[in-house]
Amino acid sequence: MSIGHTLLGLLESGPRHGYDLKRAFDEKFGHDRPLHYGQVYSTMSRLLKNGLVEVDGIESGEGPERKRYAITEAGVTDVQRWLATPEKPEPYLQSVLYTKVVLALLTHRDASDILDTQRSEHLRMMRILTDRKRKGDLADQLICDHALFHLEADLRWLELTAARLGKLAEAVTR
Repeated sequence: MSIGHTLLGLLESGPRHGYDLKRAFDEKFGHDRPLHYGQVYSTMSRLLKNGLVEVDGIESGEGPERKRYAITEAGVTDVQRWLATPEKPEPYLQSVLYTKVVLALLTHRDASDILDTQRSEHLRMMRILTDRKRKGDLADQLICDHALFHLEADLRWLELTAARLGKLAEAVTR
């Protein structure tokens, strides 16, 4: 995820302080990975330097001065370009799991144990995500669906690989 673009997008609704941006980010996108304040302020500093945001005001109070940031026209254009650019599909052609299976075969270990252990771990994670989805709001349901669909694809691969393990062993140990 591009944190800079996400913060810029959040600024399109109006100027905000770094604290408000962090809170909005965490509420909408950071359920599993909240932003650190340092990350917000270093990102805002970079966006300011690049002319994508400007300081809309500075408030002094009991603590340090609080800058209020606003998105610039260049920032709006940058967000629009980012939103219109498709994400690169992740084909997982260098899968760690595949590597483990092949290495197990090459070292005469039981690759089916690796597949079984991984299947159990995937199913455990799917139960957790299904429970979270059931209890969550629409945003949580959608993000859980995304993760569940990926895990389902992994499970299909695990089953296919288990069914072809003999042929794979022959192919990699020649």
